[in-house]
Parts: sequence; C-alpha cells; structure tokens
Amino acid sequence: MEENISQKVRDRVTRFKKGDLFTVRDFEDLNNDSLVTRTLSRLQNEGIIVRVATGIYMNPIKTQFGVLHPTIDQIAHKIAERDRAQIMPTGDTALNILGFSTQVPMNAVYITNGAKRKVQVGERNIIFKNVVQKNFQFKGKLLPLIIIALKELGENQVTDEIKDKISKLLSESDAEERATMMHDLYLSPVWMKELLLPIIKTVTE
Repeated sequence: MEENISQKVRDRVTRFKKGDLFTVRDFEDLNNDSLVTRTLSRLQNEGIIVRVATGIYMNPIKTQFGVLHPTIDQIAHKIAERDRAQIMPTGDTALNILGFSTQVPMNAVYITNGAKRKVQVGERNIIFKNVVQKNFQFKGKLLPLIIIALKELGENQVTDEIKDKISKLLSESDAEERATMMHDLYLSPVWMKELLLPIIKTVTE
C-alpha cells in the first residue's frame, strides 16, 4: 500500500510542468500526508525536485547556470494557496512587483486573512501580517495592487513615468480584470479615483 502511494507521488511529480510549485496539499487525495512528505523528501535527495521554502517544492528548471528559482511572489502565493488564505503585497513589495521601484526589499511583506508568519527563502523573508477581512473586498488583482502601491508612494510622488506604467499595465489586462476595475476603484481614496478614472475609461471604452 505504502509503495503504491509513493509511486503515485513520483508519477504525479513527473507530470508537473518544469517550474511548477507544489506542496503536500497537492497530494491530499492520497490520504497519507506523512508518506507523501517522506516521498517528497526522498525525491529532493535524489535531485528530482528542489525545496524552495519549508513545505514548498518545485519541479526544477535547470540551466547551464544552475536551477532557475521562482520569484518570492510566486512562492508567497503558493503558500497562500496551500493555506487557503488570501494575500496582498504591501509597501515596497507592491512597488517592486509592479516595476514602480527597482529596490528589492529583503522582507517581502504581505497582508493576509490567514495566519501571521515569517517564511525564510534563501537570504530573504516572506512576512505575512494578519488583517481583518474587510481589507480583501477587492474583486480584481491588478488594480488593487496598483492602489496599494500608490498608497505607499503618496499622492505627491506619483510621476508621469508612474502614470505611464499604470496605463500600460491596465491596457494589457484581460477582460475579467477590466470588469472589476470600477468596483475596485470605488474602494480607493478620492485622489486615486481622480488619478485612475481617466486611465480606466481610456482602457475600457
């Protein structure tokens, strides 16, 4: 029985795409988390998979320079998926993800409706700060991230370059994202509404 489950884990891992992240929860249908964990540990020792953070594994993309690692943001979202929690990046993390800043923060900070925790990834940390559910009233993904980044910048620090980047990001968004923009814009401060509304109208009309 155990040998059969271990083989199922191995078979499933080989079907994951290169670069895919996965956790024990992705094997919960096998109903044996302990055995799955041990099997993943063996696969890691064999060099078939790599562990990118505690409990987070990857089917590695190997290049001549070594293994291509996922971004901190990808790891953070996989942790949230595993924990069935919502997250949003804040502060410098949001600015960096959007390309509004080239500064890479040592601590990638996210708000969450799940448990607060700190996860070490190499020399960096992912920090999850618990907040009340009302912080997750947004329906989209892109505009809320822009709103958070603008809040970090402040009204007087929004340059023409930032506005151009916002316009480009919104123009490249899909129909599903655009359908949520007016709802999410309503949740932003007045000065952001005045800044973003003309851009959104240009994109959606």
